[in-house]
Amino acid sequence: QVQLVESGGGLVQAGGSLRLSCAFSGRTFSSYTMGWFRQAPGKEREFVAAHNWYSSTNYADSIKGRFTISRDNAKNTVYLQMNSLKPEDTAVYYCAADTSARAVLRGTGAYWGQGTQVTVSS
Repeated sequence: QVQLVESGGGLVQAGGSLRLSCAFSGRTFSSYTMGWFRQAPGKEREFVAAHNWYSSTNYADSIKGRFTISRDNAKNTVYLQMNSLKPEDTAVYYCAADTSARAVLRGTGAYWGQGTQVTVSS
């Protein structure tokens, strides 16, 4: 059974940076596509970024150029570096995993973390 644990959220001023981490356990990390999603209050969960097991990345247009997804297969961890944060980036950020890249991109990945809160003040 895959387990995902996010960390690194917090309160930051607009223009600041945060790095989220998602620790993966239970299976072979390098075989999984990893993704980040977010859900703001009163809104649906939305795709942020994904890092396929073969090192291809995808980003939502809203964060392109500001956020970077990366993974460390030796540490079984995926990261989301968030720069130039805006108040509209405020949300709970979730990590997702699946052996199917398509499932992660569609938001139907098999495994999800509990989420970490990111709050950006203006």
